[in-house]
Amino acid sequence: MSSANTGANRQAKAQPLRTGFFITPDRQRLLLGLLLVTATLALYYPVGSHPFLNYDDDLYVVYNPHVHAGLQWATVTWAITSFDASNWHPLTWLSHALDYQLFQMNPAGHHDVNLLLHVLNVLLLFWVLQRATGQAGRSAMVAALFALHPINVESVAWIAERKNLLSMMFFLLALGAYRWYAQWVPPPSRRRPDAGQIGRYLVVAVLFALGLMAKPQVITLPFVLLLWDYWPLGRMFTTDEPAGAETAFQASFSWLVLEKLPLFVLAAASAVVTLIAQHGSGAMSGPHWQPLPIRIENAIIAYSRYLGKAFWPSHLSLLYPHPGSSLQAWQVVAALVFLVGVTALAVVERQRRRYLLVGWLWFLGTLVPMIGLVQVGVQAMADRYAYLPFVGMFIMAVWAGADWLAYKRVATAWQTGISVAALLALALLARQQLGYWTDNVKLWTRVAALESKALQTNPDNWVAENNLGHALLNVGQEEQAIVHFRAAVAINPGDADSALNIGAYEQEHKEIFAAIEQYKKVIAMTQSTARLNAVTRAQTFRNMGLAYRQLGDYADARQSFQQAVSLNPSDGEAWLGLGITAHKLGDLNTAIPAYSSALKVESLDWVYVLLASALERSGRHEEARAAIQKAVLLSKNFEQTRRVAEKVLAQ
Repeated sequence: MSSANTGANRQAKAQPLRTGFFITPDRQRLLLGLLLVTATLALYYPVGSHPFLNYDDDLYVVYNPHVHAGLQWATVTWAITSFDASNWHPLTWLSHALDYQLFQMNPAGHHDVNLLLHVLNVLLLFWVLQRATGQAGRSAMVAALFALHPINVESVAWIAERKNLLSMMFFLLALGAYRWYAQWVPPPSRRRPDAGQIGRYLVVAVLFALGLMAKPQVITLPFVLLLWDYWPLGRMFTTDEPAGAETAFQASFSWLVLEKLPLFVLAAASAVVTLIAQHGSGAMSGPHWQPLPIRIENAIIAYSRYLGKAFWPSHLSLLYPHPGSSLQAWQVVAALVFLVGVTALAVVERQRRRYLLVGWLWFLGTLVPMIGLVQVGVQAMADRYAYLPFVGMFIMAVWAGADWLAYKRVATAWQTGISVAALLALALLARQQLGYWTDNVKLWTRVAALESKALQTNPDNWVAENNLGHALLNVGQEEQAIVHFRAAVAINPGDADSALNIGAYEQEHKEIFAAIEQYKKVIAMTQSTARLNAVTRAQTFRNMGLAYRQLGDYADARQSFQQAVSLNPSDGEAWLGLGITAHKLGDLNTAIPAYSSALKVESLDWVYVLLASALERSGRHEEARAAIQKAVLLSKNFEQTRRVAEKVLAQ
């Protein structure tokens, strides 16, 4: 069996394929790249017809006024200074802003950009591996697994996961640039880096920084570069010859660590900023937070579950609720023994098959930021977290499989057939998984069905019930939606969003006192996490203001509306509610600025009539006439507009 440690000068070079004509290595790489692009597009082309998801897409795009502003200096400033969505990722925000500028609220364009980024990442992975190892066929197979594996459907089909795709692109570019830097051969008389090598290093650092500004998941790049030094670049000093392409020189482990010190500094800075963002938003606290021993147990189990989904990708879900304290000791021990066993095998085989150790440590290491030791959110694991780590698993599987087939002298045709069959099976499963993303109701019905058996032991399944309720509400199925909101609250009494929707349902069905009591519960349960739940609290106070106004209690209504606009100044409905209520009370000094603030959010003809009425009563006749003129310009039927305004004020 041929050793995996041979240098690039001893690696099997791409040979011309004899099929009646010769294919040069360059044409072979081009053909493989075209096949990768074709297969990826063929799998994912339906994603362009998918809608926005009612889970984070609303936060990132649909209801984000900064993103709606498009690419302008104010958006750039906000993106750089914002900790919204519990992260600091300015490049991701700017990417969404550009999308909105180009496509507005058409989800097809946003989805297509995600798909194009995934295609680009597939090609980059192929290019980086092929350039580093000299193995075009094996590199193409790794890229194909990455392109077609069902677990990556979530990253491609979910617009809010643009950050995953974007950060991966910069990660792969940095990995490719690192090989370019490592091949810079210094003059024989010295080993100190010269200007050329420093320039190449700066390219790596800048690409790494851009990746961190898209999503901090790529924080492990310096550690991956150390693995890359060991194999395939062969830069790390060992007792035998290099394992990969030609490099400038070999060095000790300590020297290679020191070489990457600036990158470690960037990683540390990103970690600090991320912790500040997540602590400030409340994402790392709340009822879902688990003690450290439970988080460690879940991390061990999660590693094993990820491995299972790599080789048997079934029951994939948008949400894997945290098991909390329900894990059994034997499960944790069995998973730990398995992980230690694989690690021991990779270490034992480190000289003959370096790719095993590199691939395994890639998988283990790049998952550390997302494995749940530092808990963020209610999930135990997530398909999107595997986008980068599974590359290590794919490298292990492809190189080990190819070596075994070569050892068994399996014919090339059979090797190709086995590879194609495996890829077709993954593609079929991925297309099936993609089908669940065609609409929100189907997706959340699937999630709820997968987790329904765990309701007694998984108290975090309320998220699926809540989002399924929203999906049904968005398509007008209110009666079905309320069933799921009630189920969510039954599972998790602290689910403020579902409780708010129950209150809205009661209010719509004229159960005003019951609605107000429900709203008071929501306000109480969000009191300790006001910043995280500012929008929910604002909606609750707005609804409560409307409820009090229905009862004729204008004083409490005004107080509720004032609370709403203080929490969310961009809530035009709350400003309008405050204006109407203050107008009824004769408090024109409050009504006039409230109407003006509502009109800044949305220009409505009948609101200008209300503003004109308040201005007229205040003796500001000239301003009142200007408001009426604006109402006339906006209105198609001014008399009808006037009647609407009078009716609203009379209610």
